Amino acid sequence: MGLQELCRLMSRFNSYKRTNTILQHLKMSNHTDAAAEVLLERKGCAGVITLNRPRFLNTLSLNMIRQIYAQLKGVGVSVHGQFRVATEKSVFAMPETAIGLFPDVGGGYFLPRLQGKLGYFLALTGFRLKGRDVYTAGIATHFVDFEKLGMLEEDLLALKSPSKENIADVLETYHVKSKIDQDKPFILEEHMDKINSWFSANTVEQIVDNLQQDGSSFALEQLKVINKMSPTSLKITLRQLMEGSSKTLPEVLTMEYRLSQACMKGHDFHEGVRAVLIDKDQSPKWKPADLKEVTDEDLNDYFKSLGSNDLIF
Repeated sequence: MGLQELCRLMSRFNSYKRTNTILQHLKMSNHTDAAAEVLLERKGCAGVITLNRPRFLNTLSLNMIRQIYAQLKGVGVSVHGQFRVATEKSVFAMPETAIGLFPDVGGGYFLPRLQGKLGYFLALTGFRLKGRDVYTAGIATHFVDFEKLGMLEEDLLALKSPSKENIADVLETYHVKSKIDQDKPFILEEHMDKINSWFSANTVEQIVDNLQQDGSSFALEQLKVINKMSPTSLKITLRQLMEGSSKTLPEVLTMEYRLSQACMKGHDFHEGVRAVLIDKDQSPKWKPADLKEVTDEDLNDYFKSLGSNDLIF
């Protein structure tokens, strides 16, 4: 074997070693990161799941879902639970129309069941609710001071073979003792009558007209927000909520799975993620760019059955 060939082989070997070392490092890093995203603990007769992805507002990743699913097979997460606790630090929003998506994970079920047309307003505008407003809106069932969460957890874990009634009693005890923002009016209270009127329309175009005709500063502010959203997402979302208002949760999840598959194939979701989450230029180029260009035929394609590929419960 010549010296030149030997050097070439050694170079390849060293390159292979470097590549293998990098791959092993990435594999270990990914494993560590994924494991740290969800903390699973057993405390007495209770299982405690802690979402640990604060940089991303605890948005669920596929690895997190896989870990949680193994502990909670066929059960919903958070908003679909019987008991939902908010604190003064809680923030709730469904801003999916800003990234070319729709309020998923059962949004088509719980949003249209909020008071009046509040859920339609939240879904189309992505409006943020904070603190006690999350409870007042009906998204949380109880409000507890943030600093009392540790004590609340201890009291819940101390229950022996707890029943729903036992849990409700403990939560209610903490709820009635909380005085933070107790007398503060709901942030949307003065606008609820108009919200119920504006968002009772059967089309997004009519909602836009309602806001324009009102002309108040609040109405024009919401109009400005809606005009930035994906036209396709707005129309998908309105129909999703309208249909979801009379569907069961499994039926809604089947519908939303169909929508998710269609969005993955479309333009706006990828463009929205690019503009809002990756490049962060906040200037998505929607296609179509106008509500009038999103036809009923287009919408029907998003909602059509996937046949044997449908989500089945």
